[in-house]
Amino acid sequence: MDSTIAMILLADGLAWSAIYLIIGLGLVLIFSVTRVIFVPFGSIAVFSALSLGAMETGQLPAMINLIGLFVAVALIMELMSIARQRAWSRAPRALLCWLAMPLLPCLLAAWATGQDSEALKVVAAILLAVPLGPLIERVALRPVARASVLALLIVSLVLDLILAGLGLLWFGPEGLRTKAALNGSIAVSSNLAINYQTLLTIAVALALALLFYVGLQRTRMGKVLHATASNPTGARLVGIRPAFTATIAHSIAALLAGIVGVLVSPVATIYYDSGLILTLKAFVAAIIGGLVSYPLTALGALLVGVAESYASFWNSGLKDAIVFGLLIPILVIRSGLVVHHEEESEE
Repeated sequence: MDSTIAMILLADGLAWSAIYLIIGLGLVLIFSVTRVIFVPFGSIAVFSALSLGAMETGQLPAMINLIGLFVAVALIMELMSIARQRAWSRAPRALLCWLAMPLLPCLLAAWATGQDSEALKVVAAILLAVPLGPLIERVALRPVARASVLALLIVSLVLDLILAGLGLLWFGPEGLRTKAALNGSIAVSSNLAINYQTLLTIAVALALALLFYVGLQRTRMGKVLHATASNPTGARLVGIRPAFTATIAHSIAALLAGIVGVLVSPVATIYYDSGLILTLKAFVAAIIGGLVSYPLTALGALLVGVAESYASFWNSGLKDAIVFGLLIPILVIRSGLVVHHEEESEE
């Protein structure tokens, strides 16, 4: 391996590190607020990418069908809850939150499909992912919110398998790539050129990381999420509802998933079931941060992305094994550093 190849692999590794960083931010946010390892994150990103590909070919994105299914189930569950409690005054708000608002991105995507603007289609594909996060939380995760972390992980895994099946049903087995947001490249040296798409991916990841830091530290909503993550019981005592913070966290994560989808689809062929491997690799990065630290998650994403890039050059068949093998020393080190406490069983 000469220096030129090493630099090319490094640039590719940094681009994938940016992708894993964005996913890792979403995973850490949801876990810190709800204790859920949100495995379907990658599936939402994949569906956003496939929706963009469908709009580029003039077809209505099948994600509209998926959102419609979850809207129907969530609305039925919400109305049943209102009927049991006889709190009919909540019905207009339920119709607004679980019917009108989720359908707005669908209408935007349907309109954008017939337009010539590529930027409009990208925005529509990103926004189309946003309602899916809170809908999934309301339908599948909120009813078992008080379960153990292991039980929530099992539910999350099963949910991802269901989404993959629905993806196969509505999107089909064919893979696709979308158009690059930026064409061309910049020459770094006589033997090395970096694509503008790679630079865009890295820039977006850095901007989102900075926005996360400012948002969590400076805004009221960020402080609410931080309070819920730091002390859930104390947050409830001061009037912060867990259901509200869970909805906000899943909405933000779904937005990040939509961004990931439109960033990764021009550089990799996306299939209906490509989301799980993306989530698992970002999960390795999140584990480095203990699923609580955003800076360490960023460091983990850098390690995973660069390691995967160089491993693919050394042996492409073993690159995934090498990336997931990083978990073993990480878990051993974290296990030695963390003081263990026996968990008290909840009555």
